[in-house]
Amino acid sequence: MTGILSFLIIVASALLILVVYVQNPKGGGLSADFGGASQLGGVQRTNELIDKLTWGLAAAIVVFSLGISISQPKPPKQAAPQTQQQQQAPNQGQGQNQGQ
Repeated sequence: MTGILSFLIIVASALLILVVYVQNPKGGGLSADFGGASQLGGVQRTNELIDKLTWGLAAAIVVFSLGISISQPKPPKQAAPQTQQQQQAPNQGQGQNQGQ
């Protein structure tokens, strides 16, 4: 399960890098490269698609990361009683040495 989620995170990260590279920081973006809305059947919505892909891939990475965190095995909770027993044992031994 962890391997599959790790693979999905890697794929989503690579796609997110590509989508961010396609965006134009000045607002032109991919739709400005193709021309007006009359060409190529309405490419003016390309910016909206790229924005949705960016947010969707980022959300997918977060969800997959949480899935990996939740699927990790929990450590056993036997550490607390052992430390109490270990603390009592040295105290008993010191009391016996002082009496001799």
